[in-house]
Amino acid sequence: MSIDVLNETEFSIDELELVACARYVMEQMRVHPKADLCLRLVDEPAMETLHVQWMDLPGPTDVMSFPMDELRPGREGVEPQEGMLGDIVLCPSVAARQAREAGHATEEELLLLTTHGILHLLGFDHAEPDEEREMFELQRQLLLTFLATRGRPSA
Repeated sequence: MSIDVLNETEFSIDELELVACARYVMEQMRVHPKADLCLRLVDEPAMETLHVQWMDLPGPTDVMSFPMDELRPGREGVEPQEGMLGDIVLCPSVAARQAREAGHATEEELLLLTTHGILHLLGFDHAEPDEEREMFELQRQLLLTFLATRGRPSA
């Protein structure tokens, strides 16, 4: 797997932890081992521009996902499709505010948002209540098991 991190902010980010989380989630979702992913960290003005341009919503948001080859989770016994998974854009300053409100570290919020973004790239959504339950439960399981494998307390 090729996972690139482009940190265009002043935030000091543990890029290796973000990559480890992304790799873990992609492996658990049976994404092809040669799939490509880009994690881009931007400031609030850049995120607001993307949010307005792509979602027609004002203000910056925490995470946006831009799928490329519309890859889907692999299934047991079926060779997954190779290709470009896509880009995830994270806004660390928005994540930091959300982390404070939730009572956990900014890094944990960024891991959550990375997991959330990958699920969106794989076709998961949360527009409907059933979809939201499924996506958020899967997101929670993936993040908790990732943190457990890293020997870290969960958020």
